[in-house]
Amino acid sequence: MKKEWLPAFGQMVYGIYVLTTRAGDVMNGMIASWVSQVSYSPPLIMAAVHPNRYSNELIEKSGVFALHVLDRSQKDYLDRFKIEEPAKKFSGLSWKTGKTGVPLLDDCLACFELEVTERYCPGNHTLFIGKVVDCTIRSPGTPLLTLDYEKTYLGKS
Repeated sequence: MKKEWLPAFGQMVYGIYVLTTRAGDVMNGMIASWVSQVSYSPPLIMAAVHPNRYSNELIEKSGVFALHVLDRSQKDYLDRFKIEEPAKKFSGLSWKTGKTGVPLLDDCLACFELEVTERYCPGNHTLFIGKVVDCTIRSPGTPLLTLDYEKTYLGKS
């Protein structure tokens, strides 16, 4: 991408989510902003994950992931999902195991549990299309957007 395009791409608005996944006894969480509903019948959601992310490997192995909608007031919550050690990301958090085995965070507005139905590699990210297995509304609030979070991901040019 041309560097002079970055400011324009920075104006595109997305939600900021926590993506969690698990393969066997190993689990991880990461920040995901390139997420979109793809279909309502069947209910499908797409998440873009860079191949060098540990979560990409775990999703490839297990075929499952979850997306958590955070409240606007939770932007500091995202810092824990940037640390390197997967176990520390969940330390002190309230969560439970979902139907597919993925960790589901209690402290969020809503969560979607997904099984991968398709994957595409059209560019430098893997697009995982997941069918919603279960979803839960946990609390009311205003979803966190890239406009609320000063650390918007624009990739690397």
